Amino acid sequence: MIHEIANTIVQYIGDMGYGGIFLLMFLESTFFPFPSEIIMIPAGYLAFKGEMNIYIVVLIGILGSVAGALFNYYLAVHFGRAFILKYGKYFFIKEETLDKLEDFFIKHGELSTFNGRLIPGIRQLISLPAGLARMNVAKFSFYSGLGAGIWVIVLVALGYLLGSKEELINEYLQNATLIALISVVFITLFYIIRVKRRKKILKDQ
Repeated sequence: MIHEIANTIVQYIGDMGYGGIFLLMFLESTFFPFPSEIIMIPAGYLAFKGEMNIYIVVLIGILGSVAGALFNYYLAVHFGRAFILKYGKYFFIKEETLDKLEDFFIKHGELSTFNGRLIPGIRQLISLPAGLARMNVAKFSFYSGLGAGIWVIVLVALGYLLGSKEELINEYLQNATLIALISVVFITLFYIIRVKRRKKILKDQ
């Protein structure tokens, strides 16, 4: 059963091509509950088979993710909180959810746009508080691309390394999340240490 599902997904991604990957990753980064795992892992497998270029797959996956994140960002910038709450309910975005996202953004600052891209459940929506806070769009794009890049590379690598064992795709999805979260921890620690050193240098001056 799992083998048949995996084959169907792989064939679907192959038929859609690079444009399909971009579109699906764009949607995954907006409000649609469309898991990136079932897009990028099969794409990685197709790269293993030589039907797609692995570098283009990664690049398109990142570009689609950032484009979707920017869509949410500008939606929040131009229409504001009231609009999101009014129509967000149709996409399971409650006021409580938005409050938590804003608290997460305030607590972690610009780094939250990086961390958020790697945390399931937050990944698709972290762009909203960034837009509401009118975060610098260049920094937003950079941190979003960095976070999306790590996630996409992990998923594509899993698909590539799995080779012909499509039936193991579901089994390895948890590993993808674990690797991404470990990356969050290490990069967050690096960021915190760097910020503290800068503050200390400024203080000493």
